[in-house]
Amino acid sequence: MGMALLIVGGAGVLRELTDGWFSIFGFTRFLTDHIGFLQGRELFAHIVLAVLGFAMLMIADRSSKA
Repeated sequence: MGMALLIVGGAGVLRELTDGWFSIFGFTRFLTDHIGFLQGRELFAHIVLAVLGFAMLMIADRSSKA
């Protein structure tokens, strides 16, 4: 789950920073276009997804070593 969130968040950030140039990452628009309060805050939402995915991976890695 963490890897999926990290990939979707990173792809969304890349798409937002290039102003939609990477059309293959269009699947990330479903996350932000259909949620009303995220419209206009797409970059922020994708950054949060990427950070959340990274945090989940770090927590899973740390708990597997314990």
